[in-house]
This record gives sequence, structure tokens and C-alpha cells, in this order.
Amino acid sequence: MTVRALPLLLACAVPLAGCAAGPDYRPAAPSELGVPPAYSVPGTATVEDLRRWWDRFDDPLLRRLVEQAAPDNLDVAQAVARLRQAREQLVQARAAFLPSLSGSAGYSRRQAITGGSQQTQLPDGTIINTGQGSTDNFSLGLDASYQADLFGGIRRSVEGARATYEATGYDYATVLVSTQAEIARNYILARAAQAQIANARQSLGIQDENLEIAGFRVQAGLVSSLDAEQARAQRAQTAATIPSLEATYNSSVSRLGVLTGQAPGALKAEMAAVRPIPRGPAIVGTGIPADTLRQRPDVRSAERGLAAATAQIGVTEAQLYPALGFSGGINTAANVIGSLGDIITGTLFAGLNQLIFDGGRTRAAVRSQRAAADAAFLAYKSSVLTGLEDVENAVVALRTAQDRTVQFRIALDAANNSAILARSQYRAGLTDFTTLNQTETQLLSARNSLTTAASDEASALVQLFSALGGGWDAGTVPTTENTTTRALDARQQD
Repeated sequence: MTVRALPLLLACAVPLAGCAAGPDYRPAAPSELGVPPAYSVPGTATVEDLRRWWDRFDDPLLRRLVEQAAPDNLDVAQAVARLRQAREQLVQARAAFLPSLSGSAGYSRRQAITGGSQQTQLPDGTIINTGQGSTDNFSLGLDASYQADLFGGIRRSVEGARATYEATGYDYATVLVSTQAEIARNYILARAAQAQIANARQSLGIQDENLEIAGFRVQAGLVSSLDAEQARAQRAQTAATIPSLEATYNSSVSRLGVLTGQAPGALKAEMAAVRPIPRGPAIVGTGIPADTLRQRPDVRSAERGLAAATAQIGVTEAQLYPALGFSGGINTAANVIGSLGDIITGTLFAGLNQLIFDGGRTRAAVRSQRAAADAAFLAYKSSVLTGLEDVENAVVALRTAQDRTVQFRIALDAANNSAILARSQYRAGLTDFTTLNQTETQLLSARNSLTTAASDEASALVQLFSALGGGWDAGTVPTTENTTTRALDARQQD
């Protein structure tokens, strides 16, 4: 193509560069996603700052463990690595806007091995044969190529890469929020197991006294040996519950170690001191459903996934239209390095490529991408509805756990009074051991039930905080600049 035709191609390319193949992405309205104006369960419409929800449990050790999720958890570190990868993919996509340059340099030497002699006649007429000798050749070159983005295929590619990068950032936040909640749940389970072990050991102390009293009464002939055997059986059954509770406690503490990027036994010494189950606030503002959609990172990730899938339609559709490319080069060569600049040659090429026939493959690819975008929209809508479901389930779980806690406190008070009366009456010989056994069993059951209800209440609070998307700054898109982990930092330093 001649140089005179180049301005004509550029003049045509400039207005076409404003076009972009494929549909422009438009965020879906709440009505399209099935978002109701309010939740179907009773709640508080106030919007709370849930970025550090764990502070509301007022437990220093819980606070420290949850805060270790961001720098130390290995799942979070993997999410950061994926975020870095998505960032570099965005850089690669943007690089397609720029021309590519490549340089070359060469040197060759030609040496005659055999033959190739030449004859030289001296002034006196003598003819002598001499060798061909050797020749050197030096060369330098610079090549450039550029693909004009006539129909926005590169722009759509950058749009998709940017949306994917943002979605990966929200995926990181999703992993972080989930890990924080899992740490809190395992901490609550560990404290609940400690409380139930204490309940069992307290009951064992009382049952030891009952066994001793039953033995005295049997020796005195006041009762049969049945009382002593019942007392012995009751004590053994209570003692048998302790190993399983200890296993539950060990499992929770080991899980806490792994979740904080440590060995399973790293926190056993620190967790050994018995502490009560953490209690959080009685009421948590849920806001309206639209607030939850803005706060939950998994929903925002699904929305960005839809944006990336929509952009990919344009990337594929642009292959149906003409492609304008430019290439050129500058080269020089000489037998001596100092003469490289004496002769310089240049080339310039511009060309249009147009797909004519491929058996419908590209159009099928476009239809495939449209189907992928439809699937991404459905996944987005599903994440929205699932998020609302999580919030409503957590609200109900919290309310029912609070109701159970109130009733189990009443039951524990009644069971404790009944046990005191039964023990006094048994010592006085006014009742049989079966009655005492039943009241002691009810007392232990009431204690454990209250412990379980308190654990369920704290876990439901964690569930609600997580369902509302607490644990990260929803006003900031997670990027490689504002996320880091100690595991990756240590590896990069090595």
C-alpha cells in the first residue's frame, strides 16, 4: 500500500474508533432482581457500621483472632494472589491499545574453508593464487506494529478485564468475611464446650456426694443397694460425656489455629483459661434489602461478573468486522560497524482484514457469549435472593435463640430449686433416690440447654453480621494496593 493511501485509511479509522461492538453494560434495576422494599421478618431499618462487628462482643481474644484473618489466613492469601493475577491481566488488556516495538541486531562472518581461491597477476606478469579470505556483516533493525481498535474489540476487552479485576477484589472480600465469621463461630463453640465441661464436672461433684450418701444409707440398712447402683450409674453416664466434650473443644481450638495461619495446637495454651461465651448486642440494624446488596461482597462480585460477560460479547462480535493493522520497520546493514548509518532503509505497511467465511464459527461464538451473559445475570439474581434469604434466616435464628435463652434461664432456676429440695429430702429420708436422680439429670440438662442457647444466640449474631456483609469496607473496591498478607510478604522477601 502506498504512503498516499495511508491518510485515507486513518481518516476512515478515526470516526470508526468511536464505535464499540456488542451491548453497553447497564446495571440491573432492583425490580429486575426481585428485590423487595423491606424484609419479610421483623427487623430494624437502621443501617449500622459493621466493618468491625467483632468489637461489639467485647472479647479481647476474639477481637485479636478475627483480626488475624486478613494478614494470616491462607485462604485469604490465596484470594490476594488471585487478585494480583487479575490485575496483571488488566495490564495486558490495556497494552493492546499501544503499538508493539521490537529491535534486532545481528552479526555474521563468512569464511572460506576450501576452494574459493582467486588469481592475482603481478606487474612482472607473474600469476599467484591467494585465498578468498573472510567477510563480516553487521545489521540493526527496529520493527513496529499497531492494531487499530476500529470497532471497540480492545476497549471491550479492557472493560471485561477491569470488571474481572473488580470481581476478584470482591471475591477476596467474600473470603475475608467468611473467614472472620468462621473464626468467631469456632471461638464460640470452644467457649461453649468449656462451659459444658464445667457443667459436667460440677454435676460430678454433686453426684459423688450422692453416691457417698447412698452408700451410707445402704450400710445402715435404710435402703437397698439399688440406690447405690443408681447413683453409680448416674455418675458414670455424666463422666462419659466429658471426653466427647473435650474432643469438641479440641476440634474448635485446632480449627482456630489453622484459620489464623498457624499449627493446630498453636492456640491451646492461650485458650485454656476458661472464659464465658461472648455476648453481643441484643439488636442489630438490618437496614433495607437494597442496603444489603451494596454491602455484601459476593453480590457485588456477581454484578461485576455480569459486566465482564457483557463486555466479552463485544470482544467476540468485533471479530466479525474489518481489522486495520499497521506495521513498519527501519533496517541498516554494513560490513563495518562504523558504516551502519550510511545506508538506512524503511518499510511501511497498512492492511485491512475482513472475515468472509468460517462456517458460522464466529457468529456461534457471539451467541455463546450472549448465553454466558444470560447465565451471569441469573447467577447475579440468584446471589441477590440468596443474600436476602441469609439475612432473614439469621434474623429469625437470632430472635428464636434469644427466646430460648429466656426460657432456659427459667428452666434452670426451677431445676436448681428442685435439685436442692430433692437432695434435702433424700438426706432426710423423705424421698427415694429415683426422684433425686431425675432432678439431678434435669439440672444438668437445663445447664447444658442454657449454654447451648447462649452459644446459638452468639452464633446467630455472627451469622447475621456475615449475612449483612460486615467485616470489610464496602466503600472501597479491594485492589492489590489495599490488600496484603503476611504469608505473601514473607515469600516475596525470600
